Amino acid sequence: MKARLPQGMGKGPGNMQDMLRQAQKMQADVAAKQAELEEREYTATAGGGMVTAVVDGKHLVKSLTIDPEAVDPDDVEMLADLITAAVNEAVRKATDTADEEMSAITAGMNIPGMPGLF
Repeated sequence: MKARLPQGMGKGPGNMQDMLRQAQKMQADVAAKQAELEEREYTATAGGGMVTAVVDGKHLVKSLTIDPEAVDPDDVEMLADLITAAVNEAVRKATDTADEEMSAITAGMNIPGMPGLF
């Protein structure tokens, strides 16, 4: 009884070179996409626009805008909650965008240690 290899397997060194080229191209595409994603800015608001947070693709806060009406000395906790919500939402947007765009490059493969898959 002969064993059959899946189609495309067993074609010798040429097939391995093709696979290596594809892997190298994917690696280059991932590196380029990661650099692009790190440069982007993601904006989110909380409290009906009272607080606006902007983060970059590295999840660093670039700016934070607070409407003066949101500042109530008797309710600092509410302001802190609005800031937290806005920053967390901006970071979530950055993460979701990176995951989605990286998945498109890697064809949905979950590759351990792949940049952009948080």
